[in-house]
Amino acid sequence: MSEIKREQILNILKSILHPGKGTDIVSLHMVQGLVIKDGEVGFALNINPAEAEQMEQVRKECDAKLLDLSGVDKVVSVLTAERDPTKEVPPSQPHGHKPHAPHTSKGASAVGNIKKIPGVKHIIAVASGKGGVGKSTTAVNLALALQTLGLKTGIFDVDIYGPSIPTMLGVTHRPTQNEDKKIVPIIKHGLVSMSLGYLMKQDTATIWRGPMVMGAVKQMIDDTLWDVDGPLDVLVLDLPPGTGDVQLTLAQNVYMDGAIVVSTPQDIALIDARKGLDMFKKTNTTVFGIVENMSYFLCPSCGDRSDIFGHGGAREVAKELGMDFLGEIPLHMDIRSTSDAGTPIVIHDPQSPHTAIYLDIARKIEAKLQ
Repeated sequence: MSEIKREQILNILKSILHPGKGTDIVSLHMVQGLVIKDGEVGFALNINPAEAEQMEQVRKECDAKLLDLSGVDKVVSVLTAERDPTKEVPPSQPHGHKPHAPHTSKGASAVGNIKKIPGVKHIIAVASGKGGVGKSTTAVNLALALQTLGLKTGIFDVDIYGPSIPTMLGVTHRPTQNEDKKIVPIIKHGLVSMSLGYLMKQDTATIWRGPMVMGAVKQMIDDTLWDVDGPLDVLVLDLPPGTGDVQLTLAQNVYMDGAIVVSTPQDIALIDARKGLDMFKKTNTTVFGIVENMSYFLCPSCGDRSDIFGHGGAREVAKELGMDFLGEIPLHMDIRSTSDAGTPIVIHDPQSPHTAIYLDIARKIEAKLQ
């Protein structure tokens, strides 16, 4: 494969003009975060939100021209509205002047900046204050449990830095595009699913700046054909751990019916879980409740129970904050191994006591949605 030079990429992008200004997008300093690695090119276009529809066509033109360059196998481009801090701040608007309303994608119903996703009735976020608490395992089994209850369900893996849904669903191929350039999500175990992991090479790190992360999340939401198999009753969002750019982008742009916070019983995990709960409170997102994962250990040989990480901490936090405690999920080899094998426990063993726990949590969520 011939080595791709940064200058080659920039020269191609210089041939593309801003539709309203007649100047190329590189000279206008619109191209940001250019990354070139192993035949893949990634960058963001910093735009005025009011020009989003026009600039979407420009973005597609950029992709098409770059893919014609020898050695380029894939292009990941996103639109972002990050303001350039080096530019002069415009003077204050006259008294009484109202700014233009933010752009909203076609087909989306909006409340202020917040919009619903076309083809999706309800959206649930599964979050955690820190990594390593089993959030993704909880999210995928909860989605499958909701499906078992008769709800048409999808899952969107928004953990842009460590997407794990492809492994948990056993998906090894990439999504396709339809004639309208919409991404066709992958259906596995009856579950409609989308993940940045489907578009990335395995075992490669994602190193993106904040605006690129936010742009990628927005673009995947808008460009995915979520109702490919009919309208979804529920879309489960598997959020990254913590309270960063992705969580705030979704809270400020997508209408979420509610959020579920996953924690272990450990004090340190509960401290971080409180931060997640506080974030949802500050963004006016309803919290459906807390799930205590790895709540206790069941010995696979003798069945004895051990509270390795302590026990009941999440229940106490829920009681203290006046919210629902949704359930306890044990630390058990079957839950881990089935997820690693691409057949989560709810699918692998529908009659298991572990599946019954996920189903009980799903029923509580279904009741809240109704």
